[in-house]
Amino acid sequence: MGSAGRALCALLLAMLGPATGQPQPAESPCTAPALAKYSLTFTGKWSQAAFPKQYPLFRPPAQWSSLLGAAHSSDYSLWHKGQYVTNGMRDFAERGEAWALMREMEAAGEQLQSLHAVFAAPAVPSGTGHTATELEVHPRHPLVSFVVRIVPSPDWFVGVDSLNLCDGDGWKERVSLDLYPHDAGTDSGFTFSAPNFATIPQEPVTEITSSSPSHPANSFYYPRLKALPPMARVTLERLRHTRAFVPPAPHLRPAGNEVPDSPSAPETPLDCEVSLWSSWGLCHGPCGKLGSKTRTRYVRVQPANQGAPCPELREQSECTPDNCV
Repeated sequence: MGSAGRALCALLLAMLGPATGQPQPAESPCTAPALAKYSLTFTGKWSQAAFPKQYPLFRPPAQWSSLLGAAHSSDYSLWHKGQYVTNGMRDFAERGEAWALMREMEAAGEQLQSLHAVFAAPAVPSGTGHTATELEVHPRHPLVSFVVRIVPSPDWFVGVDSLNLCDGDGWKERVSLDLYPHDAGTDSGFTFSAPNFATIPQEPVTEITSSSPSHPANSFYYPRLKALPPMARVTLERLRHTRAFVPPAPHLRPAGNEVPDSPSAPETPLDCEVSLWSSWGLCHGPCGKLGSKTRTRYVRVQPANQGAPCPELREQSECTPDNCV
């Protein structure tokens, strides 16, 4: 290609900008001192007060899968909003199976040299609770990504995509982020306990909001909210001194891994939902005089957290008796 052709290509690239839906490299090369170690703490905030609609109480109750992540370069993407997930990520999002995803990570590290390290943290056996681990980043691999599956769910997860821990010529001391639910695009279930129903064709990763998907049956559908409360939070803190990491023993955690709700914990109002009216019943009454007929409906969702109360469930209307003798 001649100089004129290269100049034209450069001009077109500048006009088009970066390709949409693709993870972007760090804004500038990382020149921080080699290696930095961080502690990562994942805190689940999936409480019944914050998410009262269809909150899973048993078989199984609300909980979080193990956390799986990697420190990597911009050449690698564990997951990205607007992109299709890999087969390994699909298995993890749908069933919590990590083997295929770990093999994909291993291949990316060996073939592309795009991973510095893979890290994991234990599962959290309730919707609210903590889990923690440690990880190491490198100037050539300063990005951190991880996923945690929402259990139970069709293919929903929370996580971080390509968080850059490098700050030019140094490492960030502390980063804390709220996490919100995402749909992997491989299962079309609307509720936490929906049966498996594959999405064909597969869809890209999308963020689940209080109004999207806009179906009343959706477990995260809260039309009165502008935005969902955070479902979890992650905090990464740089470790100044190397020390052996010991995960918190189960008997040292709060009972059931629960974190007591603070006075400022969000409470999401949930309005009452009722069924459609039944058909009118038979008209009862003496011949030649007005009688009455009745129809009913039932409560589909009980109100919570000062949501709109349930309307009347029984209604009567005047009528003229049929088939009088």
